[in-house]
Order: sequence, then C-alpha cells, then structure tokens
Amino acid sequence: MIELKDIVKIYGDGENKVEALKGVSINFREHELVSILGPSGCGKTTLLNILGGLDKYSNGDLIINGKSTKQFKSGDWDTYRNQRVGFVFQNYNLIPHLSVLRNVELSLTLAGVSSAERRARSLKALEVVGLSDQVKKRPNQLSGGQMQRVAIARAIVNNPDIILADEPTGALDSVTSVQVMDILQNLAKERLVVMVTHNKELASTYSTRIIEFLDGKVINDSKPFKPTHIKDDAEIKEKTDLIKQAVVYDLEKDIDNNNQEIVNNANNIDKNSKNKKRNSKKSAMSFFTAFN
Repeated sequence: MIELKDIVKIYGDGENKVEALKGVSINFREHELVSILGPSGCGKTTLLNILGGLDKYSNGDLIINGKSTKQFKSGDWDTYRNQRVGFVFQNYNLIPHLSVLRNVELSLTLAGVSSAERRARSLKALEVVGLSDQVKKRPNQLSGGQMQRVAIARAIVNNPDIILADEPTGALDSVTSVQVMDILQNLAKERLVVMVTHNKELASTYSTRIIEFLDGKVINDSKPFKPTHIKDDAEIKEKTDLIKQAVVYDLEKDIDNNNQEIVNNANNIDKNSKNKKRNSKKSAMSFFTAFN
C-alpha cells in the first residue's frame, strides 16, 4: 500500500516560489484504477512524479508499505523506480533505434536479469498487449496506439506493484484510447494503476476511483480509502506477540534441557521468517547498455 501524508511541493524560492501541492493526503488501495482529474497546472503531474520517485516532495511523507521515504537515498529511489513502479507516458518515451523487444527488455537489463529470462518475460509482456508479431520492428514503424502498448509492456515486464500513467490516451484517437484503457483496466485487477487524464468520459467509464485536483489540493475523491484496519491489525499483532512471549516463558520454565534446544530452534525459525524481505538488489547499467 502507498500513502501520501500532507505532501507539499514547492518550486523555486522568494518571489518565484510556486506551491504545486498544498498538503495532499491520499491512501491508495493495492488494486484499483485511479484517475486524477483537474485543469492544467493544478498539480496532477507533480503528484504522479512524486509517487514514482521522479521528483522529491518538499514537506510531508510518502509511505510505502508502512515505511517512510524521508531517509531514502538516491540508490533507494533507483531501486524503488526499477522494481516497484512502471511508467507510461503520453509521448511513449521509447528509444527509437532499438527494436520493440529491446525497448521492453531494457528495465530488466537494469535489474540484472539474465538474457534468456529477459527475452521470455518481454515476449510475454508484449503478448499481453497484443504485439507478439511486432517484436522486431522499431518504434517509427508502429502506429501511436502500438507505441503506447509497447510502453505499457515495458511498464509491466518487471511485474511492478504500481503503474503510473501520464495522459496515456492524450495522443491517441478514440478507438485506440479504448483499447489502451481496456489494458489498463485489466492491469488494475492485480495492482495499483494511477492515471492522470483530461478525459472525464474515459475516467468515469473505466476508473474505480476518481480524484479531482484544483490549485494543488484534492477537492473531491469518489472512493476514499481509510485503512483503519491497519491500526487494528497492529494491535492484534502486539497482543499476539505478548501471548507468544508468555507461552515461551512458561515453556522454558517447565521443560528440561533436552527440549530447550527445540524451543530455541523454533524461535530462530520464527525470527528468520519475519526477516524475509522483498528483493532489494540495486539497479545497475553496464557500459554496453549505456552505449545502446
């Protein structure tokens, strides 16, 4: 789950200071398609950039799965962007001299995935967006809708938790826009998709939630999420841990030395299981990849 807490973003200083976001607080569900609506300059894209780690907030906090990002360093943001977030932009941002397949493979290259696995996963992602027969072409040989689908394949190939889409249908005709929105809607069944758009009709048709912005503030949220259960879960866990400690203490008093080793081993297994974390391998770029 991702949470924005009183996010403020200020550009410039003195007389040139512009407050793009003014204390924005939003909780997102793990699986939903959220459309961010509002006039130009209201802070929509700034919000998207902060969610994706492309821009840093001035005040407040961005919380990812219960962890604050206030102390994140540059390497932490690189890993977050590469492993947790997929980006879809209005102008596609494809590398023109690379094939469709190589464009999709790129994020996996940065993640250190082997060549064989990169190819298999990229082909699967292109199949999801209906471009299995276009893998050898370059972006300039594709239509706008096809390029956007390549961008979506690139965004999902690393199986991210979050897809961020900035005006994904802005450069497309109505028929192709519907095709792209169908893909995003299906993706939202398994992950969070946050989309900035001016198209109210598409947003109301496909989104599970619409958040409206004006002058850097949220003025309406059609389906706000208040995760009160998190506090309840924490309280239950705390009580459970206390009970476990009491039981272990009683057992340690009553059992003999032969059984003591069993208890210690059980405690070690429990401790190790709690310490399992998501792969945090740092992203890296080889010289050959940078040259390409």
